[in-house]
Amino acid sequence: MEAAASEDAKPVIRIAAICGSLRKASFNRGLIRAAIAICEEFITDMKIDYIDVEGLPFYNMDLEENGSFPWPVEEFRKKIREADGVLFASPEYNYSVSPLLKNAIDWGSRPPNAWADKGAAIVSAGGSSAGARMQYHLRQIGVFLDLHFINKPELIIPAFQPPQKFNRSGDLIDLEMRERLKKLLMSLHAFVLRLR
Repeated sequence: MEAAASEDAKPVIRIAAICGSLRKASFNRGLIRAAIAICEEFITDMKIDYIDVEGLPFYNMDLEENGSFPWPVEEFRKKIREADGVLFASPEYNYSVSPLLKNAIDWGSRPPNAWADKGAAIVSAGGSSAGARMQYHLRQIGVFLDLHFINKPELIIPAFQPPQKFNRSGDLIDLEMRERLKKLLMSLHAFVLRLR
């Protein structure tokens, strides 16, 4: 009876997941869907919430009034503040982060910085470098944001190399990559617990 009660009392780790792609069948959004499913099955005390950033206005300081932000930005910032950690999934644009992701980062960083002191992880899928340079650049941005990224394992998926990694809807179908994603999520889980 006591064991069951302690299981029920287990704290839930909440992770905000942000996708840097608007593409309907985005591989990176597919990675977030896979991460949500993996947590539901294997890491039941960690919940991933997908945060849609498409509706955020393009960053403009003129939209800030007396320390307040436009309503979509306020809602976004609230979700980030309430999260224990962050999972970024994004393609690479011109050796860097996508405009969509950078816009969300910039809004979240306005005082008071919503990103500060959170554990984070990055996953990416795409062609050529598969997002490796984007991941490196995002880690650099994270220094200013006071985000604490896990270092290992890394997940950088060359989406167009055989065997097929994603289906036409952008769902992750490669079992090896799914297992690597699971290990990354377990690492994020342990890291966030250490930061608490």
